[in-house]
Amino acid sequence: MQGYPKQQGFTLIELIVVLVIVILGFSAIGISLSSGNDTAEIKAVARDIVSALRYARGQALMDHQEITLSFDLEENSYTLSNRDKIYTIPDEISLTVVTAQSELTGQGQGNIRFYPDGSSTGGRVTLERDKAKLQIDINWLTGACELNDTFDDADR
Repeated sequence: MQGYPKQQGFTLIELIVVLVIVILGFSAIGISLSSGNDTAEIKAVARDIVSALRYARGQALMDHQEITLSFDLEENSYTLSNRDKIYTIPDEISLTVVTAQSELTGQGQGNIRFYPDGSSTGGRVTLERDKAKLQIDINWLTGACELNDTFDDADR
């Protein structure tokens, strides 16, 4: 007696389980990509500020005159003393500036000044967004700028 051949395939339940697993996988990838965009944005802003600081130091050396990078913490922006352009920082990024007492010019405003000999007033610029935190250190003696990633001990 010959019966029907055994049917091969997947049940509807098996297909639904596989689809749910695939959807969960893609949503996890989407979440990690969006947090990567936050990190990329803060790194881009930090690199722009480092470039502006290095430019200011170079101009002070070449032109034999003081160049100032002014930060406005209330407007989340900065300007160079020899340029008219205002560089804005996204509102989601928190900006903190530590500089010499003489360079604090008003409520929420401070400067990093570069001198013709390459030195500066020195200081530190900190950028924060969610868990991402970047710190730019400006050496007062050499005027050199260094960008550092900083993390809370709980994040390690």
